[in-house]
Amino acid sequence: MPSISTKGLEMPASPIRKLTPFADKAKQQGKKVYHLNIGQPDIETPEVMLNAIKNIDFKVWAYTASEGTLSYRTKLTSYYNKLGYNITPDDIIVTTGGSEAIIITMLTCLNPGDEVIIPEPFYANYNGFACQSDVVVKPILSYIENGFALPAISEFEKLITDKTKGIMICNPNNPTGYLYSPEELEALKELALKYDLYLFSDEAYREFCYDGRTFTSPMHLDGLDEHVVVLDTVSKRYSACGARLGCMITKNKAIIASALKFAQARLSPGMVEQIAGEAAVDTPDEYFEKVNKEYTHRRDVLVQALNKMDGVFCPNPGGAFYVVATLPIDNADKFCQWILEEFEYHNQTVMMAPATGFYSTPGAGTNQVRMAYVLNADDLQKAMTCLEQALLVYPGRVALIPETESAKLNQGQ
Repeated sequence: MPSISTKGLEMPASPIRKLTPFADKAKQQGKKVYHLNIGQPDIETPEVMLNAIKNIDFKVWAYTASEGTLSYRTKLTSYYNKLGYNITPDDIIVTTGGSEAIIITMLTCLNPGDEVIIPEPFYANYNGFACQSDVVVKPILSYIENGFALPAISEFEKLITDKTKGIMICNPNNPTGYLYSPEELEALKELALKYDLYLFSDEAYREFCYDGRTFTSPMHLDGLDEHVVVLDTVSKRYSACGARLGCMITKNKAIIASALKFAQARLSPGMVEQIAGEAAVDTPDEYFEKVNKEYTHRRDVLVQALNKMDGVFCPNPGGAFYVVATLPIDNADKFCQWILEEFEYHNQTVMMAPATGFYSTPGAGTNQVRMAYVLNADDLQKAMTCLEQALLVYPGRVALIPETESAKLNQGQ
């Protein structure tokens, strides 16, 4: 039998989806499974976006331009310029989801063996995209005790070699929900300029900032036009994950010209998706205000419930709709499988993502899980009751972690 490629064998499994067979089996056994493992919101997609699809009238479902239709890119430009990005339609390449934006950016900007520094924990698929692109991820640890703040710039400098080509951030962060401050972005700007690095900014959760905090993009910083690539998607902003529509944005003309060749190789982004995406830009501000209020409430329900449990610590995130929590467990992968396979509370259980898959550093995150607060508050509370009961009987429970209690006190919880 022919062998699988080395790259195929090295490609990491998704921590978000790899336990799906156990969740499916639990459902077959009649259990109610609360899905906190994946960022699939239950918030309704804007009506203006759905209506655009319902009202489509064309005779041929045709290819579009490889960079995306001019009509959609022009509409996107109005959205980004309202945020202060000061771009033109020629600064945008439309992609099949944010995932393709990341892959095309890596293939365009980084050679095989080049290194990109990423604060961890980070979006698990960065590892997969790097594997596909033969790029080396150099992780730099952030810590739950201070809410996963940006590591010190001096720690970044320790990792920089002649192979270092860029830094990647996700802001607000998936999986931690941390919202980088303007000061942290300025520090990254100085680092990028000092060492002539790209700064890749994944901004999928731009709309989700809480407690009156504001979002800062590298696009807002002077002097970085040749260094910044923004990666974006409609998936989270408009609760339209299945649309698979994203984009890459940069004022660096050489990147656009080279990325376009990769875009041409895959022909074009979807026509229907771009029609829907164009309409989505007209979503009223009231939609986002309502969604923001709802996610703030869900975050508060989840974080407060977690921090009331013995041995559990969860920092209060400033954005996105995820938390990473430390649990009193021996191994997150084992626990997340066990709670689906062997546990039920009133015929209910919880699906979570082991945090190990969001780290590159071996052994990191072994007692942490990521949870997405994409369910309604009532279901979140029920899921937390299940989790609390599971922790009481889990065979691999460990003693109360002193750092956990210290971190709770430091954050006033």
